[in-house]
Amino acid sequence: MFDERLTRQRQHKTIRHFTDRQVPDMVMARLITVAQHTATSHYLQSFSVISITDQHLREQIAQISGQTYVAGNGHLLLFVIDQHRAAMLATAPDMAELGSADKFLQGASDALLAAQNTVNAAENIGLGTVLLGSVLNDAKRLIALLHLPTLTFPIIGLIVGYPDQETQAKPRMPQRCLYFENGYTLPQTFQADMQAYDGVVRDYYATRGTNRREETFSHLLTRSATTSPAKRRELLTTLHAQGFLTT
Repeated sequence: MFDERLTRQRQHKTIRHFTDRQVPDMVMARLITVAQHTATSHYLQSFSVISITDQHLREQIAQISGQTYVAGNGHLLLFVIDQHRAAMLATAPDMAELGSADKFLQGASDALLAAQNTVNAAENIGLGTVLLGSVLNDAKRLIALLHLPTLTFPIIGLIVGYPDQETQAKPRMPQRCLYFENGYTLPQTFQADMQAYDGVVRDYYATRGTNRREETFSHLLTRSATTSPAKRRELLTTLHAQGFLTT
Protein backbone atom coordinates (compact mmCIF):
# COMPACT_ATOMS: atom_id res chain seq x y z
CA MET A 1 0.00 0.00 0.00
CA PHE A 2 2.87 2.38 0.86
CA ASP A 3 4.57 1.86 -2.51
CA GLU A 4 1.23 2.08 -4.31
CA ARG A 5 0.52 5.51 -2.87
CA LEU A 6 4.00 6.81 -3.70
CA THR A 7 3.70 5.46 -7.23
CA ARG A 8 0.39 7.25 -7.71
CA GLN A 9 1.96 10.57 -6.77
CA ARG A 10 5.07 9.90 -8.84
CA GLN A 11 2.88 9.32 -11.87
CA HIS A 12 1.05 12.64 -11.55
CA LYS A 13 -0.35 13.74 -14.91
CA THR A 14 -1.87 17.04 -15.92
CA ILE A 15 -5.42 16.76 -17.25
CA ARG A 16 -6.76 19.62 -19.36
CA HIS A 17 -9.96 18.08 -20.70
CA PHE A 18 -12.75 16.85 -18.46
CA THR A 19 -16.11 15.18 -19.00
CA ASP A 20 -19.32 17.11 -18.35
CA ARG A 21 -19.92 15.08 -15.21
CA GLN A 22 -20.13 17.48 -12.29
CA VAL A 23 -17.97 16.90 -9.24
CA PRO A 24 -20.55 16.48 -6.43
CA ASP A 25 -20.75 19.32 -3.90
CA MET A 26 -19.97 16.85 -1.12
CA VAL A 27 -16.73 15.85 -2.85
CA MET A 28 -15.73 19.48 -3.38
CA ALA A 29 -16.46 20.24 0.27
CA ARG A 30 -14.20 17.39 1.33
CA LEU A 31 -11.43 18.57 -0.98
CA ILE A 32 -11.65 22.04 0.54
CA THR A 33 -11.49 20.43 3.99
CA VAL A 34 -8.25 18.76 2.88
CA ALA A 35 -6.97 22.16 1.73
CA GLN A 36 -7.82 23.60 5.14
CA HIS A 37 -5.83 20.90 6.89
CA THR A 38 -2.66 21.54 4.92
CA ALA A 39 0.41 22.64 6.87
CA THR A 40 0.20 26.41 7.43
CA SER A 41 2.87 28.88 8.54
CA HIS A 42 2.45 29.79 12.23
CA TYR A 43 -1.11 28.36 12.10
CA LEU A 44 -2.25 31.63 10.50
CA GLN A 45 -4.06 29.98 7.53
CA SER A 46 -3.20 32.93 5.30
CA PHE A 47 -5.13 31.86 2.21
CA SER A 48 -8.65 31.66 0.84
CA VAL A 49 -10.22 29.63 -1.98
CA ILE A 50 -12.74 31.02 -4.47
CA SER A 51 -14.99 28.61 -6.35
CA ILE A 52 -15.94 29.83 -9.82
CA THR A 53 -19.46 28.73 -10.75
CA ASP A 54 -20.52 31.68 -12.95
CA GLN A 55 -19.84 30.69 -16.56
CA HIS A 56 -19.43 34.25 -17.81
CA LEU A 57 -16.83 34.92 -15.12
CA ARG A 58 -15.11 31.66 -15.98
CA GLU A 59 -14.90 32.65 -19.64
CA GLN A 60 -13.22 35.91 -18.68
CA ILE A 61 -10.71 34.00 -16.55
CA ALA A 62 -10.07 31.74 -19.55
CA GLN A 63 -9.30 34.85 -21.62
CA ILE A 64 -6.75 35.93 -19.01
CA SER A 65 -5.25 32.46 -18.95
CA GLY A 66 -5.07 32.23 -22.73
CA GLN A 67 -6.28 28.61 -22.48
CA THR A 68 -9.70 27.81 -23.94
CA TYR A 69 -10.10 24.68 -21.81
CA VAL A 70 -10.27 26.88 -18.69
CA ALA A 71 -13.81 27.82 -19.78
CA GLY A 72 -14.78 24.15 -20.22
CA ASN A 73 -15.69 21.32 -17.89
CA GLY A 74 -14.40 20.58 -14.41
CA HIS A 75 -14.62 22.69 -11.25
CA LEU A 76 -12.48 25.84 -11.23
CA LEU A 77 -10.91 27.08 -8.00
CA LEU A 78 -8.72 30.11 -7.33
CA PHE A 79 -6.27 29.99 -4.42
CA VAL A 80 -5.70 33.44 -2.94
CA ILE A 81 -3.04 34.80 -0.61
CA ASP A 82 -5.08 36.37 2.17
CA GLN A 83 -3.71 38.83 4.72
CA HIS A 84 -6.90 40.93 4.47
CA ARG A 85 -8.65 38.65 6.95
CA ALA A 86 -5.81 39.25 9.41
CA ALA A 87 -6.17 43.00 8.95
CA MET A 88 -9.88 42.68 9.74
CA LEU A 89 -9.32 40.63 12.89
CA ALA A 90 -6.03 41.81 14.38
CA THR A 91 -6.27 44.52 17.05
CA ALA A 92 -2.92 46.34 16.74
CA PRO A 93 -3.08 50.04 15.75
CA ASP A 94 -0.31 49.60 13.17
CA MET A 95 -0.45 46.51 10.96
CA ALA A 96 2.01 47.58 8.25
CA GLU A 97 3.81 44.27 8.66
CA LEU A 98 0.94 42.52 6.84
CA GLY A 99 2.16 44.06 3.59
CA SER A 100 5.76 42.92 4.03
CA ALA A 101 7.64 40.48 1.81
CA ASP A 102 7.64 38.10 4.77
CA LYS A 103 3.84 38.03 5.04
CA PHE A 104 3.46 37.79 1.27
CA LEU A 105 5.70 34.72 1.15
CA GLN A 106 3.92 33.29 4.17
CA GLY A 107 0.57 33.59 2.39
CA ALA A 108 2.04 32.28 -0.87
CA SER A 109 3.39 29.15 0.80
CA ASP A 110 0.07 28.56 2.59
CA ALA A 111 -1.95 28.94 -0.63
CA LEU A 112 0.35 26.91 -2.86
CA LEU A 113 0.71 24.08 -0.35
CA ALA A 114 -3.08 23.98 0.00
CA ALA A 115 -3.47 23.82 -3.78
CA GLN A 116 -0.99 20.95 -4.08
CA ASN A 117 -2.63 19.11 -1.20
CA THR A 118 -5.96 19.44 -3.01
CA VAL A 119 -4.36 17.98 -6.15
CA ASN A 120 -3.07 14.99 -4.20
CA ALA A 121 -6.46 14.39 -2.59
CA ALA A 122 -8.32 14.71 -5.89
CA GLU A 123 -6.01 12.29 -7.69
CA ASN A 124 -6.31 9.79 -4.83
CA ILE A 125 -10.06 9.53 -5.47
CA GLY A 126 -9.74 9.22 -9.24
CA LEU A 127 -10.20 12.83 -10.30
CA GLY A 128 -7.94 14.72 -12.68
CA THR A 129 -6.41 18.14 -12.11
CA VAL A 130 -4.59 20.99 -13.79
CA LEU A 131 -2.88 23.81 -11.93
CA LEU A 132 -3.17 27.22 -13.61
CA GLY A 133 -0.25 29.56 -13.15
CA SER A 134 -1.59 31.24 -16.29
CA VAL A 135 -4.20 33.12 -14.24
CA LEU A 136 -1.37 35.58 -13.52
CA ASN A 137 -1.18 36.58 -17.18
CA ASP A 138 -3.27 39.60 -16.17
CA ALA A 139 -3.37 39.67 -12.38
CA LYS A 140 -4.81 43.21 -12.25
CA ARG A 141 -7.83 42.19 -14.31
CA LEU A 142 -8.33 38.99 -12.33
CA ILE A 143 -8.27 40.95 -9.07
CA ALA A 144 -10.99 43.24 -10.43
CA LEU A 145 -13.11 40.32 -11.65
CA LEU A 146 -12.95 38.61 -8.26
CA HIS A 147 -13.45 41.87 -6.30
CA LEU A 148 -10.35 41.10 -4.24
CA PRO A 149 -9.64 43.61 -1.46
CA THR A 150 -6.19 44.91 -0.54
CA LEU A 151 -3.82 42.44 1.10
CA THR A 152 -5.07 39.61 -1.09
CA PHE A 153 -3.56 38.18 -4.27
CA PRO A 154 -4.66 35.31 -6.57
CA ILE A 155 -1.59 33.08 -6.71
CA ILE A 156 -2.80 30.01 -8.66
CA GLY A 157 -5.85 28.38 -10.20
CA LEU A 158 -6.90 24.73 -10.16
CA ILE A 159 -9.42 22.74 -12.18
CA VAL A 160 -10.68 19.48 -10.70
CA GLY A 161 -12.85 17.05 -12.63
CA TYR A 162 -13.38 13.68 -14.25
CA PRO A 163 -10.70 13.10 -16.92
CA ASP A 164 -11.73 13.01 -20.56
CA GLN A 165 -8.28 12.25 -21.94
CA GLU A 166 -5.30 9.97 -21.46
CA THR A 167 -2.04 11.77 -20.85
CA GLN A 168 1.53 10.75 -20.16
CA ALA A 169 3.64 11.72 -17.17
CA LYS A 170 6.39 14.13 -18.17
CA PRO A 171 9.91 12.86 -17.50
CA ARG A 172 11.80 14.63 -14.73
CA MET A 173 15.46 15.62 -14.70
CA PRO A 174 18.05 13.41 -12.96
CA GLN A 175 17.61 13.69 -9.21
CA ARG A 176 21.27 14.52 -8.62
CA CYS A 177 20.76 17.74 -10.57
CA LEU A 178 18.30 19.11 -8.00
CA TYR A 179 18.85 17.12 -4.78
CA PHE A 180 22.02 18.09 -2.89
CA GLU A 181 23.56 17.52 0.52
CA ASN A 182 24.60 20.31 2.90
CA GLY A 183 24.66 22.99 0.21
CA TYR A 184 24.06 23.79 -3.45
CA THR A 185 26.45 21.51 -5.34
CA LEU A 186 25.71 20.66 -8.95
CA PRO A 187 27.36 17.36 -9.91
CA GLN A 188 30.46 17.32 -12.11
CA THR A 189 28.32 15.45 -14.63
CA PHE A 190 25.73 18.27 -14.74
CA GLN A 191 26.24 19.35 -18.37
CA ALA A 192 26.28 15.77 -19.64
CA ASP A 193 23.28 14.87 -17.47
CA MET A 194 21.25 17.76 -18.82
CA GLN A 195 22.27 17.07 -22.40
CA ALA A 196 21.01 13.52 -21.98
CA TYR A 197 17.83 14.86 -20.35
CA ASP A 198 17.29 17.09 -23.40
CA GLY A 199 17.18 13.90 -25.44
CA VAL A 200 14.65 12.33 -23.08
CA VAL A 201 12.42 15.42 -23.27
CA ARG A 202 12.77 15.55 -27.06
CA ASP A 203 11.63 11.93 -27.29
CA TYR A 204 8.71 12.60 -24.95
CA TYR A 205 7.37 15.49 -27.03
CA ALA A 206 7.98 13.67 -30.31
CA THR A 207 6.08 10.53 -29.29
CA ARG A 208 3.35 11.64 -26.89
CA GLY A 209 -0.27 11.08 -27.77
CA THR A 210 -1.24 14.69 -28.59
CA ASN A 211 0.41 17.98 -29.58
CA ARG A 212 3.67 16.41 -30.72
CA ARG A 213 6.45 18.87 -31.42
CA GLU A 214 10.20 19.38 -31.48
CA GLU A 215 11.15 20.47 -27.95
CA THR A 216 13.96 20.19 -25.40
CA PHE A 217 14.28 21.20 -21.78
CA SER A 218 17.07 23.65 -22.64
CA HIS A 219 14.77 25.36 -25.12
CA LEU A 220 11.99 25.60 -22.52
CA LEU A 221 14.41 27.24 -20.08
CA THR A 222 15.71 29.63 -22.74
CA ARG A 223 12.21 30.70 -23.73
CA SER A 224 11.31 31.26 -20.07
CA ALA A 225 14.44 33.32 -19.51
CA THR A 226 13.85 35.57 -22.51
CA THR A 227 10.09 35.97 -22.93
CA SER A 228 7.09 36.64 -20.73
CA PRO A 229 3.45 37.64 -21.29
CA ALA A 230 3.26 41.43 -21.36
CA LYS A 231 0.93 41.80 -18.38
CA ARG A 232 3.21 39.66 -16.20
CA ARG A 233 5.71 42.52 -16.32
CA GLU A 234 3.15 44.48 -14.30
CA LEU A 235 3.06 41.98 -11.42
CA LEU A 236 5.21 44.04 -9.08
CA THR A 237 3.06 47.13 -9.65
CA THR A 238 -0.08 45.06 -9.05
CA LEU A 239 1.36 43.57 -5.86
CA HIS A 240 2.13 47.08 -4.60
CA ALA A 241 -1.41 48.17 -5.43
CA GLN A 242 -2.70 45.26 -3.35
CA GLY A 243 -0.62 46.42 -0.41
CA PHE A 244 2.14 43.83 -0.67
CA LEU A 245 5.94 44.07 -0.73
CA THR A 246 5.83 47.43 1.00
CA THR A 247 8.72 46.50 3.31
